[in-house]
Amino acid sequence: MPSRMPAFAILAIVQATLIFTIALIMIPLPTIAAAFRLGDADLLMLQVAYGLPFSGLLLFGGRLADRYGARRLFTTGLSLFGTASLIAAFTPDFESLTAMRFLQGVAGALIAPAALALVRALFPEVIAFGRAMAIWGGVSVLGAILGFVSSGMVASFVSWRWMFAVPIAVSTLGLVAAATLLPSARPAPDAARPGLDPVGALLATAGLVSASYGLIASHEKAWTSAQVLAPLAAGSLLLAVFFLVERRVKTPLLPPGFLLDPARLAGLSGMLLAAAGSLLIEYVLLIYLQQVRGWSAFETAVSFLPFAAALIGINLIAVSIVVRIGAGLATAAGFLTGAAGLACLATLNNSTSFAGVLLPGQVLLAIGMALSFAGAAVLSTRNVPLDRMGLAGGVMNTAMELGPTLGFALLMAVAATRTDAVEGYALAFATASASCVIAAAIVYAVAGRRPLEGAKHD
Repeated sequence: MPSRMPAFAILAIVQATLIFTIALIMIPLPTIAAAFRLGDADLLMLQVAYGLPFSGLLLFGGRLADRYGARRLFTTGLSLFGTASLIAAFTPDFESLTAMRFLQGVAGALIAPAALALVRALFPEVIAFGRAMAIWGGVSVLGAILGFVSSGMVASFVSWRWMFAVPIAVSTLGLVAAATLLPSARPAPDAARPGLDPVGALLATAGLVSASYGLIASHEKAWTSAQVLAPLAAGSLLLAVFFLVERRVKTPLLPPGFLLDPARLAGLSGMLLAAAGSLLIEYVLLIYLQQVRGWSAFETAVSFLPFAAALIGINLIAVSIVVRIGAGLATAAGFLTGAAGLACLATLNNSTSFAGVLLPGQVLLAIGMALSFAGAAVLSTRNVPLDRMGLAGGVMNTAMELGPTLGFALLMAVAATRTDAVEGYALAFATASASCVIAAAIVYAVAGRRPLEGAKHD
């Protein structure tokens, strides 16, 4: 295993950077809006330009990796990702920046599933792959929080454009590694290659993008408005048709039985919920600290350093925890720990102590999220054959992307039931805490007693 670790480390850095790039412009958005004189509609478009194509195309990206080879898709995606990032750093207007963010998202949808397939090629042994996935899960959430923290710090001293230096540098590193360190992960022979299922790909992409846009629009518009209902209804209909079509085509994009494995479904659901918690704390505390408490962007970013430190610390020991107690029990324990952190944050008011409430809440939630992501990543990819690892990567990353979109929209709808914004945020934290307790019970019932060593060979 030691000889494989440099290649795995680079793949993990690439994965973290894909998630990092989502949060890359979150804190500098007001500065960008002022520079380009953007209205609310423009800001919404800029916010979703990366995430919508990323989440919508992941399933198809997974199919392409399985059909044409993971390393080929990985290098193609990285080339596009790096080029789009370079242009974005120097873009002169809103339209160009939005277009480059869109291309970054398309590239990310090619890279993420291919990267996971390459991890599987690096670690063909069941136990070794399980250990790798325990690290992989934590890397993803770490990328999100580092993007959030670093964007606030960088934007406080230099131009937000410097944030694009990270995806540019990582793309270059990944391309060098692909030529020297990464396995070929060649596709199966022609006769065994899965078909492209273009109809399924079109339906899945259009459905996910439309429904996600409706959920994101609900942050600013009422749920009963046409701007929310129309894309939600269209997306739901398209996804329903997608699942019907998948039952009839010879080589479906998403085989109906793939999601029926209880442990895999528990892992994917766990990843979705943990990802929702990540965005909830970032968004709510960003608004609370800056608008209610009057903190600067730099102070707000610094306040998340303990959160990031706790994530890093637990990620260092997550593998041994998952191996010792099993992925299911680790995921359930993570949810219970996260629920305790969210319960602390549910006491939020206009004068909440940072050291006494926000800090312990952040740390507990970070510990819980790290364990949940580590265990859920193992459950999500357990017993997946090598020729379906692109599919597994697409599905797992889709769950990770839908979590913030779906879960956050629902939690913000809960918050909107209170006229006082801070009371609403506290209620959202309480609801998330209760959801984590329920999730812990379900995951434990489904997969809690199964150790990592119990996994079977493909």
